[in-house]
Amino acid sequence: MFKRLVEGGTAVTLTVDGTPVEARAGDSVAAALLAAGIGHCRTTPVTGAPRAPYCLMGVCFDCLVTIDGVGSRQACLVPVRDGMTVESQQGKREAGR
Repeated sequence: MFKRLVEGGTAVTLTVDGTPVEARAGDSVAAALLAAGIGHCRTTPVTGAPRAPYCLMGVCFDCLVTIDGVGSRQACLVPVRDGMTVESQQGKREAGR
C-alpha cells in the first residue's frame, strides 16, 4: 500500500504482535507498521472498530499501541529501534502507566 520514496538506510527489526517486522532506522513506529502492510494498530473501546495511523503528527491518537510493555503510546511519535516490541492496543487507553 505504501512505498518508500528513498530506499536504503539501516534495517532494524521490531516485533509486532509476535511477528518480526523490518523497518528502517529513523522511521516512526506508525510508518513501520504502514510500510509492513499492517492495516490497523488498535480497536475502539465502544464498537471494537479497527483504527490505523491517521494524522501521523501526534494530534489524533488513532495510532495508540503498547511499546515495550508501556500502553497508550502514540506510534507516530516514537522512533523504531532494533529489538522493540509493539502490541496492538485493544479498547480504551491505559491510564496511569
